[in-house]
Amino acid sequence: MAAPSVAGDVGLESVFPQELGLFADAFPVETRYRLCGHELSITQHHGARLGVAAPVWEAALALCDYFEAQKLNFWGKKVIELGAGTGIVGILAALLGGDVTITDLPVALKQIEENVHRNLPVECVARTRVCALSWGLNHKEFPNNFDFILGADIVYLKDTYPLLIRTLQYLCGPQTTIYLSSKMRQEHSAMIFFENLLPRHFTSTLAFRDENENINIYKVTSKSNI
Repeated sequence: MAAPSVAGDVGLESVFPQELGLFADAFPVETRYRLCGHELSITQHHGARLGVAAPVWEAALALCDYFEAQKLNFWGKKVIELGAGTGIVGILAALLGGDVTITDLPVALKQIEENVHRNLPVECVARTRVCALSWGLNHKEFPNNFDFILGADIVYLKDTYPLLIRTLQYLCGPQTTIYLSSKMRQEHSAMIFFENLLPRHFTSTLAFRDENENINIYKVTSKSNI
């Protein structure tokens, strides 16, 4: 997995080692990653405003590494990322040739847009959209002919699981491939989602497991593909 280098809050941490979180919104962290031959610089605005949308999670890096290991080809493909946070997965998909829609709740869009413009050349920006998507609410405002649907660490709130399923059902066409990468946290009932709820509606297979990080990547398709 890519090893990040961090800049931005090292000096601050030495001054306020116990109170760093209180100042994080004013002092964003810039982290660099080497993924699929591309050098990415990702800004993370830690703090109460963005909450879990701020950081790059291990499951996102695992999914990016999976792209490289599987030599996935996004050229000319329509891709959507759900719950993007920093946008790192969707940004990489755009660099790998995809026409990408990167989505999250409205509060996260400014961070995603910053990272898009920081990392994508003009020709990639032209085929990348950043927009708000609230699962189960405005998903029908989006097309439902995506080639790929991507999600990293978006399975962690049990109340949102039915909304996520409903959104996936709408977005997923007969030829769509969904990749969901998740830290399998017992306290968030992640296994219940992937082993019980998801298979009721989709064909789902475990494509990769990182035992050390307790991360699973699932390849999911419509049952109509059978």
